[in-house]
Amino acid sequence: MAANFAPKVLFEHDGVFIHPSGDEIVVEQDVLVCGSLQLVEKDGDVMMEFTPLEDSVDPSHILCAAKDSSSVMEWVQCGGQHQGERGQQLLESQLSYETEWDLVNSASFKKKSCTNGSVIGGNERSRWFFSVSLSQLGTVTIQEDHAGPTLIFTLKESSSLPPLHFHQGGSRELLDSLRRVATLSESPEDESRLLISTPNKILSQSFENLLDDNNYGLVHQKFRKDPYVTTLDRFSKVTNYIFDAFRGTEEQHQRPPEEVAHLLGEVIPGLEINQQEEPGFEVITRVDLGMRPQVTRSEPLSPDSWSQHQDQEGRMIHISRLKESIFKGGLCHAVRKEAWKFLLGYFPWNSTLEQRKSLQRSKTDEYFRMKLQWKSVSEEQEKRNSRLRDYRSLIEKDVNRTDRTNRFFEGMDTPGLVLLHDILMTYCMYDFDLGYVQGMSDLLSPIVFVMENEVDAFWCFVSFMDHMHQNFEEQMQGMKTQLIQLSTLLRLLDPSFWSYLESQDSGYLYFCFRWLLIRFKREFSFQDILRLWEVMWTGLPCQNFHLLLCCAILDSEKAKIIEENYGFNEILKHVNELSMKLDVEEILQKAESICLQINKCQGLPESVVTILSLDTETRGVSDSTDLGSSTAAVVRTTHRDDHTCATNGHLRAIDSQHRKVAFMS
Repeated sequence: MAANFAPKVLFEHDGVFIHPSGDEIVVEQDVLVCGSLQLVEKDGDVMMEFTPLEDSVDPSHILCAAKDSSSVMEWVQCGGQHQGERGQQLLESQLSYETEWDLVNSASFKKKSCTNGSVIGGNERSRWFFSVSLSQLGTVTIQEDHAGPTLIFTLKESSSLPPLHFHQGGSRELLDSLRRVATLSESPEDESRLLISTPNKILSQSFENLLDDNNYGLVHQKFRKDPYVTTLDRFSKVTNYIFDAFRGTEEQHQRPPEEVAHLLGEVIPGLEINQQEEPGFEVITRVDLGMRPQVTRSEPLSPDSWSQHQDQEGRMIHISRLKESIFKGGLCHAVRKEAWKFLLGYFPWNSTLEQRKSLQRSKTDEYFRMKLQWKSVSEEQEKRNSRLRDYRSLIEKDVNRTDRTNRFFEGMDTPGLVLLHDILMTYCMYDFDLGYVQGMSDLLSPIVFVMENEVDAFWCFVSFMDHMHQNFEEQMQGMKTQLIQLSTLLRLLDPSFWSYLESQDSGYLYFCFRWLLIRFKREFSFQDILRLWEVMWTGLPCQNFHLLLCCAILDSEKAKIIEENYGFNEILKHVNELSMKLDVEEILQKAESICLQINKCQGLPESVVTILSLDTETRGVSDSTDLGSSTAAVVRTTHRDDHTCATNGHLRAIDSQHRKVAFMS
């Protein structure tokens, strides 16, 4: 198990200046240090960091559409830098074909230029870097001038940080972000000075992830008024402190668990599971699953092994054996760019190299025609197109906070961010009915990272979304179905654990919502997600293998949950805190073992056979609807009193109010 949390960027703003030659705010200053200011959560602490402007990304191998040309080209740090043989070959192969699309890329993400002076050299700028814990900050003084606001931070030992000049805005956003993790109060001696204090870390971190503001008294009102933008991703970080905020006065602290569960339901619109859909109205017979077999994992598939699965014309051969190798060990990173196109269905397995080149040319045409549609919309048109305007706003917001600790997406206006933005905007043209829903950027970023190419990344993302589409639809039928299926599998595998969850109003497994919505993207490290996804894309060893991954994680955590007697909110908190602590190889090994255990079992319920798409001819399948079965029924029958139905029927949302879920980070 991994021990540390990955750093999390809470705030970031480029265009913050330090004036080395003096403290006066002078727009015409000859020498300025321009940099990026961040609030970063690291190892349980929040740091404020200023990084002088420099080329922080080494994207020598990143391929994207150029800003003044549609041609796929090398992104280099210096215009005169030699691009290398690989880049030259790519340029030659693409320039001749994509020149007609120059207009499409003539404008893209606009970066604010540093117009307030010249930026000093690299060696000199490095000494202006600073990183300080919020717990060390004592006050911040706000000064206003015609050039813009200036913030002066002093430390508790009375020393000061360099004054930070916000000539291009951003000071208010910084203060708002500080208020989410610290308390800012006016100094009695000076109205322009704010005192900084850091409250209990557990409370502040939970609340920062729950709400956009820190007005404790409006917590309940916010959920009641607008639950559609307050999602499980935030609510899953709830601790007992937050539940106390809901409960209010001391007399209300004994709120029944089912009422607290109902509050959770309001943040997952459209996820009502009614009595007709409930898995509890199917009788699952008790089955002896036998011993769980031991399995081993293999080494990643090497480039040489991959090439051995191609014939002279480029067709893939021995595909079943190839998929088995990928399932057992994943892929070396050098193979992923090509292999993912097959695994995702962008390239047919039986296509020749020439057929794939022809396919890429036609897909390039199709992509840029769609991209031209949103690129050519004028500001006046967009004012009268609220859906496009909302999609663009949401995409720009999400792009700026997706995987920002990954070097590929660091900084501002980097190639990775440009690709994310343009591909997501073009996807809105491809599927305007669905458009963009928060969470989709999480599914795209690993694909962009691997493909390093705008067109290929888009079509691989389209193929991925074909499988994930129902997760993001308005009625959320995909999420309902998966939660029902997961509950069915868990009741078969571990009825006693499922009974415990049921007794804690957690039988519908809503704490697994984020796992299913974006395929564990926020539960594993970025590199582990690459391995996990390519294994799942093989379609082995059964259908819906991702549900068995959920079962494997819960199997690893059930002892702690039961021994500690976790209740509803403790289970939510515990599951959320597993993020970045899971070992991908261990979970894959256990999930495969569970699949083999089920697959060897005779007399499985028909529902389980259907969920995993097992071969019914090789096993006896029990009629799970036969109420006359002599085998003892697991956990539930169709006879349940009204109180139980009311308790377990939480997460009811009014049908007429179903809207898209907003998956916020």
